[in-house]
Amino acid sequence: MPNTTGQQAPGQQAATLEAFDAVDVIRTKRDDSELSTEQIDWVIDAYTRGAVGDEQMSALAMAIYLNGMTADETAAWTRAMIASGERMDFSGLDQPTADKHSTGGVGDKITLPLAPLVAAFGVAVPQLSGRGLGHTGGTLDKLESIPGWRADLDAEEMLAMLRDPGAVICAAGAGLAPADKKLYALRDITGTVEAIPLIASSIMSKKIAEGTGALVLDVKVGSGAFMKDLASARSLAQTMVALGREAGVETSALLTDMSTPLGRTVGNALEVRESLEVLAGGGPADVVDLTVALAAEMLRLAGRDTGEDAVRDALQDGRAMDVWRTMIERQGGDPDADLPQATETETVTAESDGVLMELDALAVGTASWRLGAGRARKEDAVQAGAGLEIHVKPGEAVRAGQPILPLHSDDSARFGRARESLASAIVVEPAAEGADAAAEPIVLDRIS
Repeated sequence: MPNTTGQQAPGQQAATLEAFDAVDVIRTKRDDSELSTEQIDWVIDAYTRGAVGDEQMSALAMAIYLNGMTADETAAWTRAMIASGERMDFSGLDQPTADKHSTGGVGDKITLPLAPLVAAFGVAVPQLSGRGLGHTGGTLDKLESIPGWRADLDAEEMLAMLRDPGAVICAAGAGLAPADKKLYALRDITGTVEAIPLIASSIMSKKIAEGTGALVLDVKVGSGAFMKDLASARSLAQTMVALGREAGVETSALLTDMSTPLGRTVGNALEVRESLEVLAGGGPADVVDLTVALAAEMLRLAGRDTGEDAVRDALQDGRAMDVWRTMIERQGGDPDADLPQATETETVTAESDGVLMELDALAVGTASWRLGAGRARKEDAVQAGAGLEIHVKPGEAVRAGQPILPLHSDDSARFGRARESLASAIVVEPAAEGADAAAEPIVLDRIS
């Protein structure tokens, strides 16, 4: 039944007549019944404009966390989140568009070499990115370690970069899915972050509103990822792929390993340096392999299926690096500038001879955060040079006293807490026992 948001007091204007009552909507989901599209449209709109309070949306989010959502509910929720704000339109471009979204991991610098690599094949990449919170690094934090580079671009600047050099990495405007911004912050403080329908709608509402024609999702699996096991990661990926295709976006997902950090560096300027190595035709094998796999998938969905060998060639011959340099310059950065370095260094060494069997991604990410590379609150500043290097990866032999993790920070007082987080992260076993240790393939599965 229609209801009102409050009682009219003498002398006051009539309260706004609302289509639904928030308590009734909460009860529906609390009792494990399906919300109608009309209820969902109303509650997202009412929450965005303040007619539904945080305490009421908190109760609804918890009911969703406990009882889940049907595919129809999740699709309606996503559409309502998109409708809460603007939707970008790249139909005026002469080339197709493709984007990538990662669910977040440790050492995940893939966006940096990936965007210019895909653009080198004539596919425009509108990569709207964010800043890090907690143990996962943010793409904008990494790029802001480049002297002069700026994240904030207006729509005209963004379109100009998509035309030439063909890719842009920048901050999302406030007008895209504003409902998600409110709900994301609320989920973080109410224990409802893990709800798959809310994760999927949060990611996909922003990516669909962004206006890309094709989207590849990099869904991380493992200790350093949001989804700890393959089953839950596959469920999330399937939900997001379905949402993208329902919205007319060519969408697929790669499930990728995040049990150990990606690459050999974790931290902002450190990861930029490693990305430049990849763009120069080198870099760690796992970073190169994942960059190539994601690029090939983006190109396939955008109708430019070239195969992985051609993609690797574009890293080797400098085409991707040329796009990168132009991208950085157009956003005020100096591609030749020296990157910041931390003022203090301390090294974690191996305690015994053997084979490194495990290097826990979550612990490494937490250590990097404690060194100053991440933030606990969105208002916190980050240290551009803070983080750590990884000299030994799982499956490699070590000797007692050998450097494993050089730690970097501008504040030596941070080393103690970083070491605490690493106390059980490193597992070395005698060579005979660890002789068969081998790295997992970086791509675990593909959902399309």
